[in-house]
Amino acid sequence: MSEYREWQVVQAEVAGQRYSIATKPGVFAHGRSDPSTLMLAARAAADAAGVVVHLNCGAGFPAAVSARAGANRVYLTDRNVVNVEAARRTLAASDVGNAELLLGHGTIPIAPDVRADVVTIRIPQEKAALRQLLRDAFDILVVGGRCYVAGATNEGIKSAARLVTGLFGEANAIAHESGHRVLLATKRSEVALHSDYPDGEVLGHDDFNRIDATLRGVPTVLFTRPAVFSWDHLDEATSILADAMDVRPGESVLDLGCGAGPLGIVAARLSGSGPVTLVDADVEAVRSATRSVAAAGVENCRVLPSDIAGAVLDQRFDVVVTNPPFHVGKATDLDVPLQFIRDAWDVLDAGGRLLLVANRTLPYERPIYQRFGNIATSVNGRRFKVLSATRA
Repeated sequence: MSEYREWQVVQAEVAGQRYSIATKPGVFAHGRSDPSTLMLAARAAADAAGVVVHLNCGAGFPAAVSARAGANRVYLTDRNVVNVEAARRTLAASDVGNAELLLGHGTIPIAPDVRADVVTIRIPQEKAALRQLLRDAFDILVVGGRCYVAGATNEGIKSAARLVTGLFGEANAIAHESGHRVLLATKRSEVALHSDYPDGEVLGHDDFNRIDATLRGVPTVLFTRPAVFSWDHLDEATSILADAMDVRPGESVLDLGCGAGPLGIVAARLSGSGPVTLVDADVEAVRSATRSVAAAGVENCRVLPSDIAGAVLDQRFDVVVTNPPFHVGKATDLDVPLQFIRDAWDVLDAGGRLLLVANRTLPYERPIYQRFGNIATSVNGRRFKVLSATRA
């Protein structure tokens, strides 16, 4: 088994109790200590009364604390399938029975009749996604309910404080450590107290952003959600790969890390009768790509949530196309994109081809050659390159 898929357990202590937290590459904050999460866990231990909701839950540590500390009911959600599996394992290690783990962004997967006494949010870096989480937190809280928001200065916690104030009328910094802060706001009314948080800047749960794009000369409408990769425009690297893509009639194609689905749509048009599968770890990307595929009218596609190619490792394809992610926050982390290369080799049939686009500075040539025994550069641009390899 690849080290990428080997689960690990780290220990943490809150309020005199030890917790086992599941992690692996691809899980939020894997390989590092996250003070914001630790501070949220401390708040969860101190304020676990009634119904507690954890949004953007990551590996589920604060939720496990809430559940063990005496909350009547705990809900936790995350849009990333890898985080949700980590949270499932973390909750199981804590042996709690009063927690419900759900895959989805914000309160989308939570039953509409649920009201919360406490909500916690570990902020994402995408501001539009944070706006949605905060709006969801305000809407699900009872009057008098408390919202805890945590994050780092370089992730936008100061901007978050302004957004929290716009909704709740306050954002009190109650903890601070190593550039990380926890904000507390109390819901005083069913109506947001300030007018500087306009509803028009927050998409409804079933609303999508529309991008009018051109892919290989064909006008194409893409639908996206906040924080889906390149959610407000067509990414240049994706456009380059779309133009360079070599897919032949009838070939089966896997779009690995599909985002809103542009590469999968192009592959489906080129293949014609061949089956095309789009996968992404972000369920909001899956929702977006599903909508984009339907709008494009291509009927030979399916879209699946997946930890890289985990959902289709028992299948084989003629072509894998990918624009792999390489950022974790603002840092570059190659654990995930290198697994994209390994998974591509695993699912390709003999003679199958990998087509990968990347920033020209990223060192993918050697790992591709080590895995495939061959490599070619079909595009070598000023900013981006398209690499290809064939499985023998």
